[in-house]
Amino acid sequence: MAASVFASPLYGQLFATGETGRLFTDSAEVRAMLLVEGALAKVQGALGVIPEISGAAIHRASLEVAIDPGALGAATGQNGVPVPGLVAAFRAAMEAPEHAQYAHWGATSQDIADTALMLRLRQALALAEAEIRALLGALAQAAEDHAATPMPARTYGQVATPTSWGAVLAQWGTPLIAALDDLPALRAASLWVSLSGAAGTSSALGPKATETRAELAKALGLKDPGHSWHTDRSPVLRIAEWMARVTATLAAMGDTLVGLTMSGIGEVTLSGAGGSSTMPQKQNPVGPSALVALNIQMAGLRASLQTAASHQHQRDGAAWFAEWMVLPQVVLTNACALHHALKLAEGINPVPARMHAALEDGLGLIHAEALSFALAGQMPRPEAQAATKALCKEVMDTQTPLPELAGRAYPDLPQGLFDAASQMGTAADDARAFASRARSAAAV
Repeated sequence: MAASVFASPLYGQLFATGETGRLFTDSAEVRAMLLVEGALAKVQGALGVIPEISGAAIHRASLEVAIDPGALGAATGQNGVPVPGLVAAFRAAMEAPEHAQYAHWGATSQDIADTALMLRLRQALALAEAEIRALLGALAQAAEDHAATPMPARTYGQVATPTSWGAVLAQWGTPLIAALDDLPALRAASLWVSLSGAAGTSSALGPKATETRAELAKALGLKDPGHSWHTDRSPVLRIAEWMARVTATLAAMGDTLVGLTMSGIGEVTLSGAGGSSTMPQKQNPVGPSALVALNIQMAGLRASLQTAASHQHQRDGAAWFAEWMVLPQVVLTNACALHHALKLAEGINPVPARMHAALEDGLGLIHAEALSFALAGQMPRPEAQAATKALCKEVMDTQTPLPELAGRAYPDLPQGLFDAASQMGTAADDARAFASRARSAAAV
C-alpha cells in the first residue's frame, strides 16, 4: 500500500481529492514560495528597502523561473527546510547577481513557507466552498421533492417516531450552511501573511518592517496580523477545525446511509454501489463507508495537529515539521469527503415503499408517543404515559397491533392518530425551509 491513499494510483479513485490534491504537491509548494519571494521583492523595491529595479527583476523572475523540487532535496535534508536551497537555486537561475542578491531580503525561511502555505490554504478553502455549494444544491432539490415523504426516524438505532426523507436531508445539510456562513470570518481571522524575520522581531527587515509586511499582505491578498505568528499556530488550527467540522457532518450522512442501505432496511439505494468479489447479490455502500473512514482519520490528524501547535521558544523545528506531516492530510481528507458526499447526493434514491413498510412494521409501536399525548387530553399526563406503556407491553405479549388495542380501550381517539403522514410534526416544513436556505447558499 502507498504511504498515502491520496497519492496512490491503486487507491486514488477511492480517495480522490480533485483540484485540492494539486495544491499539496512539491511543485505547488515551490511555486507558491517563489510567488511570495517575488511579491516581497516588488514591495521592498517600491518602498525603497532594496533598489526598485532589483525588486522588479526579482518579481519578474519569480513568475518565469521553474525550479525542480527534486533538485532541492539534498539541501532540504541538510537544512531542515526547503527555503535556503530554493533561494540559492532561484538566485542562480536569475543569472543576474546584481539583482539576485536582494532576493529574500530580511525574511526568514518560515516567513516564506508559512505565507506560501496560506496561499494554498486560501485556494483549498475556495474549492471546499464550491463543493459545499454544489452539495447543498443537490440536497435542496431532494429535500423539496421529498419534504413530505414519510419514513421512520431512528434514535439509538431503533425506530422512534415518523419523520420525512426531506427532513433527514435537511439534517445533513443545515450544518453545511453554517459552515459557509463562517467562512468570511475564518478567512479574515486566519489567512495571514508572515514577515517577521528569524526570531519574530523583524530585526533584519529594517525600519520599514511593519510597512513592508502590510504591503506584502495587500499584494498577496492576505491579512496582516500585525505581529509574528511563528509560534502562534491558531490560524492553522482554526482552518483545520473548520474542515474537521465539515468532515464530521459528512460522516454523519455516510453513517446514516450505511444504516439505511442495510439488509432488512433498504430504505435507500445508491447509484454506483460497490460489488463483492464473491457475493453477486452485494451492493456495498462504498461512498458512505469512505465518509465514515475519513472522519476517523480526521480525528487522529486533529489530535496530532493540536500537539504540533505547541512550539518551544521563538521558533521550533520539531513542531513545525510535525505540522508539515499532518496539515496536508487534514486538507485532503476534507476534500475527499466533499468529493464523496457530492457524488452520493446526486445518486441517493429513496425507496418510499420500504419506508412505508417500516412505518407499518413493529405493530404500530412507532405511534406510541402520539398515543400518549392523545390520551393526555383525557387524563393526567403521567397516567397517559403509564396507560400507553401498558398497551405497548400488551402489543408485545399478544402481537396485536397498537392501533387495534388502543381503539378498543379508547374508542374516542382522534381520527388519523395512527397515520404516519399526520405525525411528522414540522418535518415537511423543516425540509422546505432548508431547501430554500440551501438554494440561496448554493447560488451565492
